[in-house]
Amino acid sequence: MSLRIVVISDTHGMHEQVGVPEGDVLIHAGDLTAHGELDELRALNEWLGRLPHRHKLVIAGNHDWICAEMPAYMPKIFSNGVYLCDSAVQIGELRFYGSPWQPRFLDWAFNLDPPELRRVWAQVPTNVDVLITHGPPQGMLDLTVYGVDAGCAELWAELARIRPRLHVFGHIHEGYGTAEYDGMIFGNASSCTVRYQPINPPLVFDLVG
Repeated sequence: MSLRIVVISDTHGMHEQVGVPEGDVLIHAGDLTAHGELDELRALNEWLGRLPHRHKLVIAGNHDWICAEMPAYMPKIFSNGVYLCDSAVQIGELRFYGSPWQPRFLDWAFNLDPPELRRVWAQVPTNVDVLITHGPPQGMLDLTVYGVDAGCAELWAELARIRPRLHVFGHIHEGYGTAEYDGMIFGNASSCTVRYQPINPPLVFDLVG
């Protein structure tokens, strides 16, 4: 069975402006909100409910403070989707795993230092088909306008063990696009450009389970 997976990320409260194609699974890879407020999440959940995709998966990002402050409440907020936070879900023959963490930068939500990041990524099982993280692994679709690879080195180190068929993320807006490496497909699905214009099209992948 083939599943069409549609991926968006970094909508920053502007989800209504994103044209989302039909598919079987819709993934939002974090930065759901502009200001990390509960009302923003409620609006996103209502929007998800109007979309035709049978399965909708959501993780948080560094802007989504409310997700960090009220983690136990998130499954109730996302009544129209499945909220993943260091957790997995099975859809057909495919296993999806989502996690919001990224290297520490300023005072954002879901920041961790390298030792903690190593522990987080070591917990990701090896039987994951689709890995959803907010931030990219270092050196993969993570180059900023300042010429810096801003992805997570600890995540990159674990990918050789995890070996997902598809790894999707956002966070670095200017890294939007797709790439392949060592049999893995990577997608930076940032909907917003570096100027916070929500004009990047969703990424679409067809995976056979």
